[in-house]
Amino acid sequence: LKKKLEELEKLNRSIAEMYSWKLKTEILGQPRYADDRRLLRSGFKSYSQADEDGIIQEIFRRIGVTNKKFIEIGVGDGLENNTLFLLLNGWQGVWIEGDIKFVESIYRKFSPLQKIGRLEIKQAWVSKDNINSLINDCGLPEELDFLSIDIDGNDYHVLENIVPLKARLVVVEYNSKLPPPTNWIMKYNPDHKKTNTDYFGASLKSFERLLLKKGYLLVGCNILGVNAFFVRKDLVEQHFHADYSAENHYEPQRYWLKYGFGSGFPPDFGPYCDD
Repeated sequence: LKKKLEELEKLNRSIAEMYSWKLKTEILGQPRYADDRRLLRSGFKSYSQADEDGIIQEIFRRIGVTNKKFIEIGVGDGLENNTLFLLLNGWQGVWIEGDIKFVESIYRKFSPLQKIGRLEIKQAWVSKDNINSLINDCGLPEELDFLSIDIDGNDYHVLENIVPLKARLVVVEYNSKLPPPTNWIMKYNPDHKKTNTDYFGASLKSFERLLLKKGYLLVGCNILGVNAFFVRKDLVEQHFHADYSAENHYEPQRYWLKYGFGSGFPPDFGPYCDD
C-alpha cells in the first residue's frame, strides 16, 4: 500500500508539473512579455524558488558586476534560495539565517564552499536594530553586487534601516495579495516568526516607494508574484522597460506555478568538480 501511495503521489506531481509548465508557457506567450526589456522570459530555476536564477543572471548580464559579492538574508536550508546558483558560478558571499536547524544543515551540506572561503554562514534573527551591525561584521565591500532579503515578515523595516544601501541589485519578497496602487506594510514586530498566512511583508507599491527614496528603480517581478527586482538608478540606463512603477511590473499571485519549474528530483548539493 505504501509503495502504491508513493507511486500515486509521484504521478500526481508529474501531472501538476506538466500542467503548470503549460500554463507558464501560455502566460509568457502573452503580448505583455514580448518586449525584450522585460525580464520574465529569461527566467529559469537551478536552485531558486522558481525563475529567479535566470532573471538575476539576465540582470547582471545587462548591468555588469564589480566584485561578485553578495549577502542573502533568509536562506532556509540553503538548497532553495537566490544565491546558490551564483556560488556555483564563482561568486562569494554571506548567508544569514535565524533557524539553528537550517544553519546546522548548511554547515554540513556546504562545508566545501566554506573551507575555500567562498561562503560564510551567520546564525542570527535579523531585526531593524541589528541589520547594520550584521552586515558590517561580514567584512564585505560596502558596494556589493547583490543583496537579497526574504525573512517572511519584517522585510520592509529591515530594508528601510540598511545604511548605506549601495548594492547594484536588491531582491525582496513582496506581498502580492495587495496589488498597486495599494500601500500596505506589516507593523514591525521584532518577535515575528513565519505564520504561513498572508500577513507578512509589504505591498509592491510600498517597496517601490521605499527603494525609490534609496536610489533604486523597480525593473521587474518574477512570474509567481513573489520576488521584486530593484536596480540602482545609475545602472539602469536603457536596459529595462522604462516604466519603473509597481503598476507596470506587478505580477499577481501565481504560487502554484512553482510546479512548472520542477526538475523531477528533490534538490541536493555535494562535492563537485568546477574545472
